[in-house]
Amino acid sequence: MSLDPPTYLASLQSNIRQRPIPWDGAVRAGTLTEEQLAKIRAVDKVKRDVRRQVIEANLDGYKTLFAGNNGQRSVLELASKRPDVCQYLLVLLSDLLDDVPALSKAFFQSEDSNPYKNILPLLAHSTNTEDPIPLLTSIVLVRLMAGSRDESTATAEKALPMLFSYLASLTKNSDAGLQDIGVQEYSQLLYSRVCRQQFWKQRSETVGPLIDILRAAAGISGGDASANLWSGTTAPPRSGFEASVGGGVGLQLLYHVLLVLWQLSFEAADIGDDLNNEYDIVLLYTHLLRLSPKEKTTRLVIATLYNLLSNNQNSLLPTAVLARLPQFLQNLSSRQFTDPDLVEDRDKLRELVEEYTKTKTTFDEYVAEVNSGHLRWSPPHRSSVFWAENARKILDYENGEIVRKLAEIMQQPWENDKAVLAIACNDVGCLVREVPEKRSQLERYGLKRRIMELMGEADENVRWESLRALGGWLQYSFDTK
Repeated sequence: MSLDPPTYLASLQSNIRQRPIPWDGAVRAGTLTEEQLAKIRAVDKVKRDVRRQVIEANLDGYKTLFAGNNGQRSVLELASKRPDVCQYLLVLLSDLLDDVPALSKAFFQSEDSNPYKNILPLLAHSTNTEDPIPLLTSIVLVRLMAGSRDESTATAEKALPMLFSYLASLTKNSDAGLQDIGVQEYSQLLYSRVCRQQFWKQRSETVGPLIDILRAAAGISGGDASANLWSGTTAPPRSGFEASVGGGVGLQLLYHVLLVLWQLSFEAADIGDDLNNEYDIVLLYTHLLRLSPKEKTTRLVIATLYNLLSNNQNSLLPTAVLARLPQFLQNLSSRQFTDPDLVEDRDKLRELVEEYTKTKTTFDEYVAEVNSGHLRWSPPHRSSVFWAENARKILDYENGEIVRKLAEIMQQPWENDKAVLAIACNDVGCLVREVPEKRSQLERYGLKRRIMELMGEADENVRWESLRALGGWLQYSFDTK
């Protein structure tokens, strides 16, 4: 998948290519050998066709030039003390790997060779953010791995984790240009399941910052992101991402982040549930779907949602319904899209969600909401008919699993969304009123004690709902005496 190089990187590489290097003096100083210089001059500042012919005629020689072999030191190792020469060689190598695809594969053809021996250490060349050598090294490593599509132990277990960690430092940088470089290089690396699994394994470094970028683009930042997202499901949509570009997330960066997470979503069967549990991905993407003004971003949001939901229907479709995805998909049906892939994915996703909603009852929706870990004032909570028909069923469901989940929800402080506590108190009060003989079951989970604590909450709605719930408890306690 080819992406245009970020402006900052393209400018940096162009400036380095134009720098005059005193090659003969470098040879006299021992920075490189005459033989190495001859190989460099044969491919430097020549036409691409000439470069390809020279390298393809001597693949092993050019591999040895940069990687070393059998006691022959790599030119990168020799030049590591000369920043100007090292930078030039790294840019030249990345150009060669781009222009001559066979070269990247040649690095891995010998089983006893270590293609990363003299390149990987340059990632840690300096902690100075102004030093371009680590950045240029990362570009070489990405070209080497992506061009060869290598999955050897040397790549998967050592080089790739180190490279992901370095690129993660770019995505967490405050400079949007460096962020975009890191994200685009991620995309080049997710070429196989092995790479995607390693990316997920390092998710605190890799996925987390990308989710933060998406939350910022959607206007969700600070405090409890999950609470802010849930409250956003009922808020009117903003005018689109253009409104947030000034806040630090440009459309191109947004697109590249969505592209990387779409690539990751091909592992949805294995990681979909965890991705949603840890990052509220279904809710976030449903929110993004409302805001996306461009076909290219909408296409990636829908394609990612389809991968996630189709591979985790039992666990993630209930969350999608709670997040009001069916309504947003219905709104999308009236938009005229020119991308046939987008239209196809939209229709497949809508069919998948509609098929699910046809068979689900209000009870199923309530269970899904409680299992999501976040309550909102959806219709069942205020419906006396719902509680009359389902209170006992809720208490008995999977040996009290719903009640246990309610207890877990109520133990959290919900500093940014006190409505959750008010709703939970309402639900407990309804259970007590409809099935008073089961009060002891609720007490075993600490619900009565927690409701009494919540009577001292600063939020008046929480105090009111906790008072109503406790009133039911006291009423039936007196009635049985």
